[in-house]
Amino acid sequence: MAKSKGTIGILTGGGDVPGLNPAIRAVTIRALREGYDVIGLRRGWAGIMNVIRDKKADNSENYIHLTEEIVNRAGRTGGTFLHSSRTRASHVPKVNVPEHLRDTYTDEINDLTPEVLKNLEWLGIEYLIPIGGDDTLSYGVHLYQQGFKVVAIPKTMDNDVPGTDYCIGFSTCVSRTIQLTNIIRTSAGSHERFLVLEVFGRYAGFTAMLPTMAGAANRCVIPEHKFNIEQLTDLMTYDRNKNPSKYSIVLVSEGATFDGGEMVFQDQETDMFGHKKLGGIGDLVSAALKELSPKYNNGHRINVINQRLGYMVRGGDPDAIDSIVPMAYGNLALDLILHGIHGRLVVLKNGRYDNVPLDVVTSSKKVVDVRKHYNTERLRPHYKSFEMKPLFIMTSEME
Repeated sequence: MAKSKGTIGILTGGGDVPGLNPAIRAVTIRALREGYDVIGLRRGWAGIMNVIRDKKADNSENYIHLTEEIVNRAGRTGGTFLHSSRTRASHVPKVNVPEHLRDTYTDEINDLTPEVLKNLEWLGIEYLIPIGGDDTLSYGVHLYQQGFKVVAIPKTMDNDVPGTDYCIGFSTCVSRTIQLTNIIRTSAGSHERFLVLEVFGRYAGFTAMLPTMAGAANRCVIPEHKFNIEQLTDLMTYDRNKNPSKYSIVLVSEGATFDGGEMVFQDQETDMFGHKKLGGIGDLVSAALKELSPKYNNGHRINVINQRLGYMVRGGDPDAIDSIVPMAYGNLALDLILHGIHGRLVVLKNGRYDNVPLDVVTSSKKVVDVRKHYNTERLRPHYKSFEMKPLFIMTSEME
């Protein structure tokens, strides 16, 4: 049997999206055929953080040796069979410190990076491929700065990882949002109502903008622009009265805020990256639209159908783009490793696959350019020309 060239580790962190399993499959199959062993780290950064460095210990909850059989079976499905978590090994609350390390790490917030580096060495992992959004990848940047070899793959439904036009999960999210909107619109039309749909998007409004541009909704409100509720009510009433079926639709990003208001959170608990769980702006918009509607509708109230699309847009099988791009990204990551290159993020730029320095993840933010792409008077996407624009119109930083 040929001697292994070394071991590659792979993990998925943050929110699940369709396309993660195809990416794991692509990395694993290519790596095995090139002579590497592949270890799948479970639950994002939590798996490698929880490893017990003892051959007799049961680490089956923390990592798995990947084979073609394992990844082929999972590769056609949504979600991530390696599981995921929002773990930040440099900022671990005392309650989350692994049991076997609680005598050593006793602060309220602990940096377990030294343990992570020892665990990677103990497993023989030479290269690490994290698949995630800017939170997951920011810890990948931290490890790279500590001297570890990291090649990253961008994933997030919001499509807001800097440095790339495309993140795994975005296309399926947009497809699913359009599909679900079209399912619910028949009820809105039957009852002549406003339809308010809350979608994911903490800091970036791409997941509300693209479906609206594609014709799924009349209006959208996004995190990048504080909206005036009177203006929205006026526009939604106008749209409804112009529609032969007497309904209108607004997509509301979870991170959108009222003019003069703040983000709406489900509760005050934060994850290890300091984020509170968003959710509820759709409820507030619905209540306000209903209350204000008589003012713009000759004294007659307009009722509202209010639905949070939530996990419906991130579950299920990947679409064509989220089957093809992860396959390409996985192979791009292996190409870099085979050439001894690391500290890179694989990307799509202007329709072509490429790679950029990994620290782009922490050095900038990627959001909708309101001036170029959002009409603040009409609360909907705005464009002058589609010529030479990227596939998803507003998702490039290079214009």
